[in-house]
Amino acid sequence: MPGDKSITHRALLVASLTGGRCRFTGALAAGDTRSTAAALRRLGIAVGPLGGGKAVTVAGAGLRPFRAADGALDCGNSGTTARLLLGLLAGHAFESQLTGDRSLRRRPMARVTEPLRAMGAAIRAADGERLPLAVRGGALAPLAWNSPVASAQVKTCLLLAGLVGGVPVSVTEPVISRDHTERLLRLLGVRVTVDGTTTSVEPVDALPAFDGDIPGDLSSAAYLLAAGVLAEAGEVVVKNVGVNPTRAGFLRVLERMGAPVELRDRWVSCGEPGATLVARPAPLTPAVVEADEIPSLVDEVPLLACLASRAEPGWTSVFRGVGELRVKESDRLALVASNLAALGVSARTEGDTLFVEGRPDPPRGRVVTAGDHRLAMAFAVLGTVPGAEVELDDARSVGISYPDFFRDLARVLHAS
Repeated sequence: MPGDKSITHRALLVASLTGGRCRFTGALAAGDTRSTAAALRRLGIAVGPLGGGKAVTVAGAGLRPFRAADGALDCGNSGTTARLLLGLLAGHAFESQLTGDRSLRRRPMARVTEPLRAMGAAIRAADGERLPLAVRGGALAPLAWNSPVASAQVKTCLLLAGLVGGVPVSVTEPVISRDHTERLLRLLGVRVTVDGTTTSVEPVDALPAFDGDIPGDLSSAAYLLAAGVLAEAGEVVVKNVGVNPTRAGFLRVLERMGAPVELRDRWVSCGEPGATLVARPAPLTPAVVEADEIPSLVDEVPLLACLASRAEPGWTSVFRGVGELRVKESDRLALVASNLAALGVSARTEGDTLFVEGRPDPPRGRVVTAGDHRLAMAFAVLGTVPGAEVELDDARSVGISYPDFFRDLARVLHAS
């Protein structure tokens, strides 16, 4: 599988804060991670090329390693790049400007700009606290922040700001979010504590250089596993996949729907657990997904909704607390419902809840992706159902996270 996108972002950024040369294999070479690498280079960090089957190297330059960039830093389509960079830049005593593509410029940044201002960073933002924005950092104050949303991006932004600022930071969330940052920082000797839904870090004088292997991306593997579940026969075996429990909600819901995924050959690298995953065809039952599960599967909600449309006819699956999907690369929540309806599926939203009814007939119709990679891949998988006729208005967006998706999906479908 392609390397985990979330971990690749964090490995690149944390490596820049170390005191030496870092080297890791398996880094994702895709649009979003290339945005992070390019931004680091603009800030004076030596980052090797991503892709080509080679390990990527990063020359760390200490806890406040950046020099001012000439012009705005373009974060492309990557909300992770923008939000995590803001945390790092908040500890640097110069002004930086951040921008992104049209999709990224509509995504909310107040969830990180507000606490960073509370720490002492000066931030000027466009209307509605969105990109483009400018941040001037410097000396920061300690922070204890109650985040209204469970977001690993918000949490990581603030934890990294604490590291570069040399101050303690704690973040309390409604529900604990992905913990990739905490695992990596612990590996490097940072004191990280978790008390319920509160995560705290203590400042350090330096971070050591590190080497490691980045596991394959579970969010990408999910599409191939789902294709295996929807198939008429055979099995899909996906190797080298990260199975961090804070990311594995998709697997838990899939098991409740009657399609358990087998885990083989477990291992751990860089503090992250991994395994080989095996999916087989199975009749699906409807599921109820509660709000406190969403942080562990937020990227897979469109795919689970597509699977729910193939569950037992006449019964409805329910996804609660999925309002965060409205501020992703698109309004995913509205588009999931409208696209399923366009394919003949009964689907609707009520507030932050999504309802999807199972339907026996093959899906047929045209899907509007709005340039959203998760929607393109989810509905492409639904289009593998025998007799389906699903047309995507645009498939190019898959390059954001999984450039070889259609090649790999074809390999799964046509394997002998």
